[in-house]
Amino acid sequence: MSLHPQGESRRAARRDRGAADALDAGNGGLAAGMLAALAALLLLLAAPFALYPVFLMKVLCFALFACAFNLLIGYAGLLSFGHAAFFGGAAYVTAHTVKEWGLPPELGVLLGTGAAAGMGLVFGLLAIRRQGIYFAMITLALSQMVFFLALQLPFTHGEDGIQAVPRGLLFGLFDLSQPLTMYYTVLAIFVGGFAIIWRTVHSPFGQVLTAIRENEPRAVSLGYRTERYKLLAFVLSATLAGLAGGTKAIVFQLASLTDVTWQMSGEVVLMTLLGGMGTLSGPVVGATLVVTLESYLAATSLPVPVVIGCIFVVCVLLFRRGIAGEILARVHRRP
Repeated sequence: MSLHPQGESRRAARRDRGAADALDAGNGGLAAGMLAALAALLLLLAAPFALYPVFLMKVLCFALFACAFNLLIGYAGLLSFGHAAFFGGAAYVTAHTVKEWGLPPELGVLLGTGAAAGMGLVFGLLAIRRQGIYFAMITLALSQMVFFLALQLPFTHGEDGIQAVPRGLLFGLFDLSQPLTMYYTVLAIFVGGFAIIWRTVHSPFGQVLTAIRENEPRAVSLGYRTERYKLLAFVLSATLAGLAGGTKAIVFQLASLTDVTWQMSGEVVLMTLLGGMGTLSGPVVGATLVVTLESYLAATSLPVPVVIGCIFVVCVLLFRRGIAGEILARVHRRP
């Protein structure tokens, strides 16, 4: 029996108030996030009337690619240097099936995404038992094998790639040769992929992934079969990366070796780190920044890789959590 019942009651009241404040803060953060997402969606719906639609579609494709990669490194703690294999592999499958087999674009993108999921399963089974730099090097080696196949197989057309891929009719109704129709199709794919990532992160599966990233031995001691969780996260990340690659092949009517090079894997790492690893909005910010710099600096005499590298160094020194990550951290520190 407590000798100070009034003190105990006051402490209990403070605990209750703290729990209520935390709940209110969580609800407020969720509401603010929903409002920000709605505002971003409205902005994207109006964007093609002010900016070049092809540029916006490129941003959306790479933003989805970066979000898929962030699901693996930001929430599962697995650094892959081979995600270009899924992105470019899906682009090749989509381009070939649409151009040579005459499939509609939705089936071509679906087959490309399925091929990326299959590659993700094979890669994951081979690499997931390793950690750290060993995992990264295995994924890089497997990705280089895909690059070699893309260079040598006859249906990929070597260094020329698969060109003049027809956009066709979406579901037999919507003509994707129209820029606005193509843009809103890409926007719908991006929103769908982003929604899958958001739901995954905020599910019990996502919480287990976070626990594995923070302390895998403790997760194992709690009875979780961590290898299965990491494999599923790897396959899901590869699938969404393939969705982005297949969509890009339809947008640009091209699948080339650029999509499967190791530089593409490094570029998506750069996008994720610039925007903010482990945040939902960070990869979108990073992809937008990198694609914008590449597009607008290409018309100048400035060396694009050097400029992007300097910006990356500055962001690493000033924004340790990335651009979006640092902004979110400052907002959360406010009372």
